[in-house]
Amino acid sequence: MLVNLNDVLKDAQKNKYAVGLFNTIDTDLLQAAIEAAEALSSPIIIGTAEILLPYGELSLISPSVVAAAKRAKVPVVVHYNHGLTFARCMEALRCGFSSVMYDGSAADLEDNIAATRSIVKIAHAFGASVEAEIGHVGDTDDESAAPLTTPEEAYHFSTATEVDALAIAIGTAHGVYKSKPKLDIERLKRIRARLDTPLVLHGGSGLTDDDFRRCVENGIAKVNIFTDLTLAATRGFEEGIKDGLNYMKARNRKVDAVREEIMRYIRLFGSAGRA
Repeated sequence: MLVNLNDVLKDAQKNKYAVGLFNTIDTDLLQAAIEAAEALSSPIIIGTAEILLPYGELSLISPSVVAAAKRAKVPVVVHYNHGLTFARCMEALRCGFSSVMYDGSAADLEDNIAATRSIVKIAHAFGASVEAEIGHVGDTDDESAAPLTTPEEAYHFSTATEVDALAIAIGTAHGVYKSKPKLDIERLKRIRARLDTPLVLHGGSGLTDDDFRRCVENGIAKVNIFTDLTLAATRGFEEGIKDGLNYMKARNRKVDAVREEIMRYIRLFGSAGRA
């Protein structure tokens, strides 16, 4: 069934588990994600990100993603991740996405607040939820330290924008880590104590199981995963070709590998059996 973030994250926050966001740029990843969630009776968040649109345009993938969510046996949020422009966020809403993330974290704080607040008003009129980011989750290709979120900024931003979920920066980064990330769990605890808005962890691929457990135990209700899915997909497909399978059977091997990876994360985040 198609739902928004409020339908799944409030319970996750209350009961100290997290719901995974798994980007699905094609029907192979989409199939793997829905099958994994249904197999473990878990809520799930699927969708795409603005940076990924060259690999799967909204107009191409949204009909299948929205339709799959509606017929799923578990709650499915269709989420537009890291929307960088107002126009693309509006396009996602028109395509039937039940949630959007507007990422104005690279802008001045007050500009981020103003833009986010406008999108919140429109998205809520659609019945959709909104996630935003304060602080900045950087990229592993950039070794410079990204600014981390402060409790005061998080509270001010959440109150001023009325967002439904807030992505915070506590030391993670997008991509494949070159060295072990240093997570600021004490900062996470202080932010969680300061506001009630469900908190989101970006840059999850590559963290240890213990890293994830500590984040979820201390207030993270949503975790974004993509890089590990692409690695699993590549590994599964290449192994299929190496074993002499044709394209279609190698494709199924790819789907199997991604499904198993998503099921591993669902169990790790504690959302299995919560649908």
